[in-house]
Amino acid sequence: MSTPELRAQIIEAHQSRYATKSFDPTKKIAEEDWETIIESARLSPSSFGYEPWKFLLVNNQVIKDDLKGIAAGAVNSLNGASHFVIALARKNVTIESDHVRHIVEDVLGVDFAIDSPRSQYFDNFQKNNQQLTDERTLYDWASKQTYIAMANMMTTAALLGIDSCPIEGFNKSNVEKYLSEKGLVDLNEFGVSYMLGLGYRNEPITPKKRQSLDEILEVID
Repeated sequence: MSTPELRAQIIEAHQSRYATKSFDPTKKIAEEDWETIIESARLSPSSFGYEPWKFLLVNNQVIKDDLKGIAAGAVNSLNGASHFVIALARKNVTIESDHVRHIVEDVLGVDFAIDSPRSQYFDNFQKNNQQLTDERTLYDWASKQTYIAMANMMTTAALLGIDSCPIEGFNKSNVEKYLSEKGLVDLNEFGVSYMLGLGYRNEPITPKKRQSLDEILEVID
């Protein structure tokens, strides 16, 4: 494929992607396509490479039905999407957390120490650069990372001809309480960031309306 053809394919995927309101429940995503989509999430960048996320693929119909009452924005996806994902953001990711030690030692293959240059640089980044000094700001920072993975999943899906719907229309406290009671989420470690429906649309595409490039881009020479 030539570079101009690749450019056209990328723009076409973004033109065809939209927040699908109605999914065809008879159409299922092929396993190899799903594996590609979730791999794009796994390979997504995150601040310092600390991957403060986890993804729940919900297949259980009872859980799906239960979620409809506390996640109004997810009902259409729960009724028809082939795959339904709940993204979790990790809480309290700091140089003192077991998760950071795990990433540094087991994933990055580097010796971990609180007083190492890497740890101290990360600590300074959180406390002084970004003012991530309490549970809420730390959670918000982690949640932002999960949205990078969502964007990659949605774009990958669009390139594969698969539709998606990002979802924030849910009662966060109620959803977290429900998932905790089901033993699916440890609320000391995670909070619910967003939901994502993936499948095949059962409705005509709505033409995109966006601001012009001149309105959103300022070039500083």
